[in-house]
Amino acid sequence: MARPKKEADKLTRPVSFRLTEADYAAYLAKVEASGMKPSEFFRDAVLTNRTRVVAREKASQDKARLLYLYNKTSNNVNQLAHRANSDYLAGTISEATYARILGELHTLTHLLKATINHVD
Repeated sequence: MARPKKEADKLTRPVSFRLTEADYAAYLAKVEASGMKPSEFFRDAVLTNRTRVVAREKASQDKARLLYLYNKTSNNVNQLAHRANSDYLAGTISEATYARILGELHTLTHLLKATINHVD
């Protein structure tokens, strides 16, 4: 007869992550080879330190500030795109104006994404 589980033995905290199709296939192959369930395999790999942690380089203060401003800006760009779409669907603005607004927002977004790699 199995001993009753203590309160500390209960698995109550879920952990999840996303993988590409190729990474998922590799993960499943390792799980199947181990003979464990996916959650058992993951717990064993992490808790016994059979993983290698690669620390990412910390962003400079300038890049961190720029990322903060870009995140704020992207929210505003999204609001403008939503408003343009609503006005276009309501017939308030013409198709040409709508296309021009979306083109400008796309250009702005592209420029923001392109410049972030040139900081530091």
